[in-house]
Amino acid sequence: MNTSGEALANAALRLVGCPFRLHGRDPATGLDCVGVVCAALAATGVRLIAPRGYGLRNIAVAPWLPLAHQSGLIDADAPIRAGDILLITLGYSQHHLVIAADSRCVVHAHAGLRRVVLQPLDPAWQICAAWRLAPPSEG
Repeated sequence: MNTSGEALANAALRLVGCPFRLHGRDPATGLDCVGVVCAALAATGVRLIAPRGYGLRNIAVAPWLPLAHQSGLIDADAPIRAGDILLITLGYSQHHLVIAADSRCVVHAHAGLRRVVLQPLDPAWQICAAWRLAPPSEG
């Protein structure tokens, strides 16, 4: 297992139970799905260039996708590994970021439950994009 991915997954797991808040970036006051990714990455020393101006529903997310690479993330190939950041669609205009705890479970900000949760990856979710931390450079 990629140790940087494992570190990111562990950082995300430490956020389980934090309150939900749209556009939230502070675990003490609340996180949304972008906030979970920002907080977990920050705990591993990576600063995410976060999207702005999004809502709970967004017809198009394409303008924000380049931010992942600009933040130093790389495209993830299958299979899903701990620490992978997945962009999923839950339904029409419902895009959502989750962090894989392992190949079967994810950590994410659940608006309905009003908190960050760990749950099985739902097979009905469509994965639109996946990123992971770049492997440490040798040298």
